Amino acid sequence: MTTARDIMHPGAQWIPAHETLDRAAQLMRELDVGALPIADSEERLTGILTDRDIVVGCVAMGHEPARTTAGEMAHGTPRWIDANADVDEVLHEMQSHQIRRLPVIEDKRLVGMISEADLAQHLTDGQLASWMGQVYAHA
Repeated sequence: MTTARDIMHPGAQWIPAHETLDRAAQLMRELDVGALPIADSEERLTGILTDRDIVVGCVAMGHEPARTTAGEMAHGTPRWIDANADVDEVLHEMQSHQIRRLPVIEDKRLVGMISEADLAQHLTDGQLASWMGQVYAHA
């Protein structure tokens, strides 16, 4: 059985909710990622911050990234998957919520992230086509 742990990108890093978006952008650049999970002071997932969120939700709205926090950008119910979840559960979670990045949690700790690139490396062509059809159907 293939699990979330098998397909995830290990070593994902939180951005604290109190950090500013300019610091988040710097961290994204350092880590070469396009998204960071947002954590509260107790390291509980409160959302996901993407590079697009920074551009569209902050800069394009005339706000200053140095004065806007990651926590201010956290909207909705954060989605995540257990490290031992079967790949079918991963696909279902991402498809049913039309999300492209999924934090992987083990013992209440962030252990990795699953992105489109991870899926492309580990799924069959049929699985990938089905996933894309569901996630991008209403994008």
